[in-house]
Amino acid sequence: MATSAENVQPTRGELLKLERRIELAERGHELLQEKRDALVTEFFDNIDLLRNRREKTTEILEEAFQALIEAKATLGTSKLKEAASAATKDLEIDVGSRNIMGVNVPVVEAEEIERKNTERGYSLHQTSAKLDEAANKFERALKSIFELAESEETVRLLAQEIERTKRRVNSLENVLLPRLKDNRDYIEMRLEEQEREDYFRLKRVKQKIE
Repeated sequence: MATSAENVQPTRGELLKLERRIELAERGHELLQEKRDALVTEFFDNIDLLRNRREKTTEILEEAFQALIEAKATLGTSKLKEAASAATKDLEIDVGSRNIMGVNVPVVEAEEIERKNTERGYSLHQTSAKLDEAANKFERALKSIFELAESEETVRLLAQEIERTKRRVNSLENVLLPRLKDNRDYIEMRLEEQEREDYFRLKRVKQKIE
């Protein structure tokens, strides 16, 4: 934060310091504006991706629940529950990250979500193809849900960083730079006054000598 004009020493050394600070602040302001604009572009790209993933997830879930209803109609509730209890397996999820304009956003990877019919644990002889179809669709839906969660968190983090960057841009633009420039103008005015005073003082001395 700049010092108030009343506390600024009106010297050429102080003026040079202020000029350097103004130059740095203006460069920082320019870089932050570029970052903000790039983040906004990334934000809208990821909004489009989020919208597509949300539509895809909704569609896959609707298909999966429809397949489950058909499997239930074919097998009955009891056998469906038995198959569900048998189909147990730990799911390993790896949450990494990638960098977008200085923002670390998540990358979600889950191993072997979609499995073969023989890998699900339930008996193929006591179930039906409808159950296999429902299981496959729910596995696809789970994968789609992870992708959706990844996009939602990415959009949230980008929006957060855009807001933070906008505040910094506004602070430089509306607070720091105006104060620094006011202080510079104050020093320049005082130096001009001192030069005029020195000029008239020398002129009076010269007149007295003459």
